[in-house]
Amino acid sequence: MEADIFEYHKDDNTVDAESFLGEKRKVIQPTSLKDPNLEKLKQALVDWINRTLKVEHIVVQSVQEDLYDGLVLHHLLSRLASVHLPVEDIVLTSAAQIRKLELVLAELDKSLGLQDSSQIKWNIKLIHNKDLLATIHLLVAMVRCFQPELDLPRNVKVEVVAVEVSSGGIKSNVQTEVLTEENTSTAADSPSNTESEDPIEQLLKLEAHKVNTVKKAILHFVNQSMSAMGLQVADMDQQFADGVILLLLIGQLEGFFIPLCDFNLTPVNPSEMLHNVTLALDLLNDTDLQLSNVNPQDIVSQDVAATLKVLYALFKKHKEK
Repeated sequence: MEADIFEYHKDDNTVDAESFLGEKRKVIQPTSLKDPNLEKLKQALVDWINRTLKVEHIVVQSVQEDLYDGLVLHHLLSRLASVHLPVEDIVLTSAAQIRKLELVLAELDKSLGLQDSSQIKWNIKLIHNKDLLATIHLLVAMVRCFQPELDLPRNVKVEVVAVEVSSGGIKSNVQTEVLTEENTSTAADSPSNTESEDPIEQLLKLEAHKVNTVKKAILHFVNQSMSAMGLQVADMDQQFADGVILLLLIGQLEGFFIPLCDFNLTPVNPSEMLHNVTLALDLLNDTDLQLSNVNPQDIVSQDVAATLKVLYALFKKHKEK
C-alpha cells in the first residue's frame, strides 16, 4: 500500500515541540535501525499481515508506512477478532484517520485483553505519526494474541532514546527496549516456547523413528484420501514439490473443483511448480486454515518441515471426518 496514492503526505522530519509536552516518547537509535534482527522482525510482520489479508487483496510493504491511516488495522481486527466497525474503509484527511484509529485501537486493546493502560505501548498519536517502535509493539501483541503459534524472530532488542519534554526543558536517556522475548519465556502470562512452538518444529527435534512414525500416519491419511482418484504417494518429501498432488489433495478434502487451466498439471520448470504450490496455499488460506511460516518456495525446494506443516494441518482438520 502506498500512502501517496491518496496524495496525503506527512513530514516525518518535522518535530512539533508542543506535541511532546508532558509526554514521554521513545525513539529508536539509528544504529539499532540497521540491526538485521529488527529487519527480520519487520519482514516477518509484513509477511504475516499479507498472508492474513491476502483474501481481501490487501498488500503492505512497510509496517511503519502502511498502518498509520487505520485501514490495515481495521481489516486485521475484522479478520482476526471478527469485530466489524461501522467506519469508512478509506479515509483521506488526517482528522478522519485519527477518528478511525481511535475506534480501531479501542477495540484492539479490548480484544488483546489489555485493561491496564501501563501495558499498552502504543496510542493513536504514535500510530498515526508512523512511530516504528509503537507499531511493532502493537503488531507483536496481535500476533501473540491471535496467532501464538507463529514463530517470530526471538530476542529482538533495540536501543532507544527516551525523551520527556516539559516546560522546564528536555530530559533524555538511553534504554534497551525488548520487542520479542528470548527463547525461554520471561513473562509469567506468556506460553512457554514448547507450548507455542509449531508442533512440526517440535516433532523434527525428536528421534528419527518418532518422526518417521508421524510421517507414516500422515502418508496413510494422504493415500486414503487420494485412493478414489487412483493416486498414491510413496515419497512425501519429493512428490508434493511440484504442487500437483497437493492441489488434488486439497480439492478432494475441501470439496474444491480446480479447473485444469488454473494450474500446471505437468509442470516442467520451477516457475510452474511455484505457481501450483502458491495456488494451493492460497486455497488453504481461503478456508481459514492457519499455517505458520510456510513459504511456497520452501515446498518447491523439498523442505521437509514446510511440507509436513501443510499436510499436518490438513490431517488435523480432516482426520476425524
